[in-house]
Amino acid sequence: MTTVTIDDLDRVATGSHYSPHSVLGAHPITDADGTTKTIVRVRRPLAASVAIVFDDGASVALEHERHGIWRGTHPGAPRAYRIEAEYEDAPPWSADDPYRFSPTLGEIDLHLIGEGRHEELWRVLGSHVRTHQGVSGTAFSVWAPNAQAVRVVGDFNGWDGQGHPMRSLGSSGVWEVFIPDVGEGSSYKYEILTRGGTWIMKADPMARWAEVPPATASVVTKARHTWQDDAWMARRARTVPTDTPMSIYEVHLGSWRSGLSYREAADQLIEHVSGLGFTHVQFMPLAEHPFGGSWGYQVTGYFAPTSRFGDPDDLRHLIDRLHQAGIGVIMDWVPGHFPKDAFALARFDGQPLYEHGDPRRGEHRDWGTYIFDYGRREVRNFLVANALYWLEEFHIDGLRVDAVASMLYLDYSREAGDWTPNIHGGRENLEAISFLQEVNATAYKRYPGIAMIAEESTSFPGVTAPTAHAGLGFGFKWNMGWMNDTLEYMKRDPMYRAHHEGEITFTFVYAFSENFVLPISHDEVVHGKGTLMSRMPGDHWQKLANTRALLAFQWGHPGKQLLFMGQEFGQISEWSEARELDWWMLDQPSHAQLQSFVGALNRVYATHSALWARDHDHAAFARLSSPHHNPNVVAFVRRDWHGQTVAVVCNFSGVPVHGFELDMPEYGTWREILNSDATEFGGSGVGNMGSVTAVPRDGAPARAQLALPPLGVLWLAHERDPHVPSATRS
Repeated sequence: MTTVTIDDLDRVATGSHYSPHSVLGAHPITDADGTTKTIVRVRRPLAASVAIVFDDGASVALEHERHGIWRGTHPGAPRAYRIEAEYEDAPPWSADDPYRFSPTLGEIDLHLIGEGRHEELWRVLGSHVRTHQGVSGTAFSVWAPNAQAVRVVGDFNGWDGQGHPMRSLGSSGVWEVFIPDVGEGSSYKYEILTRGGTWIMKADPMARWAEVPPATASVVTKARHTWQDDAWMARRARTVPTDTPMSIYEVHLGSWRSGLSYREAADQLIEHVSGLGFTHVQFMPLAEHPFGGSWGYQVTGYFAPTSRFGDPDDLRHLIDRLHQAGIGVIMDWVPGHFPKDAFALARFDGQPLYEHGDPRRGEHRDWGTYIFDYGRREVRNFLVANALYWLEEFHIDGLRVDAVASMLYLDYSREAGDWTPNIHGGRENLEAISFLQEVNATAYKRYPGIAMIAEESTSFPGVTAPTAHAGLGFGFKWNMGWMNDTLEYMKRDPMYRAHHEGEITFTFVYAFSENFVLPISHDEVVHGKGTLMSRMPGDHWQKLANTRALLAFQWGHPGKQLLFMGQEFGQISEWSEARELDWWMLDQPSHAQLQSFVGALNRVYATHSALWARDHDHAAFARLSSPHHNPNVVAFVRRDWHGQTVAVVCNFSGVPVHGFELDMPEYGTWREILNSDATEFGGSGVGNMGSVTAVPRDGAPARAQLALPPLGVLWLAHERDPHVPSATRS
């Protein structure tokens, strides 16, 4: 034991010592004659008397040393003990001493943290209920390398941290203390003494639960949920998402139906999503955030499911139930920036820590947020481990990574002179690129069958290319070009669409350059844009017909599908996070018919593998031509690996077209498997009596005559004669 100075005692008394365990607790010393005894120091300010009591009932009275520090000795090596203290006008007090315990982090953990390679960081940092050296309590640990001292404050110590300073674990920058008798449900924060000598109070960056906003404390929690989704998880591990049907229902949980908890939402969400045939639910961010109006995209608790809807086990219950119902779960993840709230990550230990120190690289001026320092290994570790945490602890099936474009470019939304180039003089953020490659490669290595999805709005090459080929390694990329062009085209009066054919067909030029998801997301139904239906031209019937046509075009187009909640029944008012969807609209038959159509889309889509099995294979796709070109008609064919072929024929004009000749890839019967103009969906009923026949003609493989409904889309499946080889099988 090193010599304890007056300064040490004073710092321990005020909870500002960087190594309180070196002063407090039990420390063996050897006398000149070789005998061993133990010095014990405890902090008990205002006590009238203090003693330590051993398991066998023996006790040692301590003497007051200085400023509430009490000292005593006993013969032999250190032994387990409890502290007993007497106070004037107060009952006796008894507790275990936090400063007699060894660190709860091992050398391997600290080494991996220092290297930035601890893939399960959440298991060692943060707060953890555990039994340590035979005593129940909570271990607290936090990374704060610039701090002079750190202490734990909470409802268990009256929010006075002087009695619970943490010890520094050396160059790792980690601080740690085990506090006996603190258990689940306890609220806490860290008090950090900055280099400037100021105490600041922070929520735990690794907290796995938090108080309900606007309260901001972290909460001690322990997972108790028993998962029942083994069959789902085993099947997922054998699945390649790019080669399976994927239609995603995007949900903002707080406004889907107001007032529901995670558990209460389970039955209702499963009934709705299953009834419509969606394969996945995508939740807008569920990590803790202070301001509901941010929709969850300004995260303060990266490891804490928002407590607005319940505790972490309640979220596990919801996901488990969805899996048991055969529904996958994707969650929005926001590693691109974080808010400047004083209680959270911003300037965490008084210095730029999680954020880049240079404002030209460390601040998003548009959003008023900080940008992570992707070049710092501990920060990268924090983010990589966070992605793995949701996949591991909550069985999430995929992460949709928000605002990837803002991460890739150093000059993103910046004027000249307000950004610094990379080491090669370019605009690419090399550290962020490396981070994205690391998180994707690690996630796919550990969790086969998941989907990492990039919201990336530029033409950055190789977003879904493997990291081994210098790609970013995502499984999918949102096709923002398809979304923008298609919505721009569809809002035009059908009378003028013939002059803008390129807006609806340009998508086919690059449809196979990445593995795409076609998104009609929350961003398209806010900020004055209207909703999917309200932006359509024409009267009410025409708006509904246009909406059905767009969705049938989307579901038939190469790529996976995403639709934001409320659009399945044609909500007219813009979405607001402050109120639930306009479910009353389903009382109107025309809107109920639209929702029925979305269900039919999903069911037909899922049962025809030509529409999803080779989404990203240009050889499985071809445009269909006509001897009499009509710029309002867009037609193409999709194929699977087994000879199944589906043609998608769209008439975006406002009038029916009868006797339309279309060159088909194969002769024979083409069965009408979907008609967006069917009367059961509220359409006019123009169609082909269930099928058309394609016959060889003019040197083409085959040609058919079709009746094309107004503002309508047909899906036609080829009924192939098994005895006749396919003319164009790939």
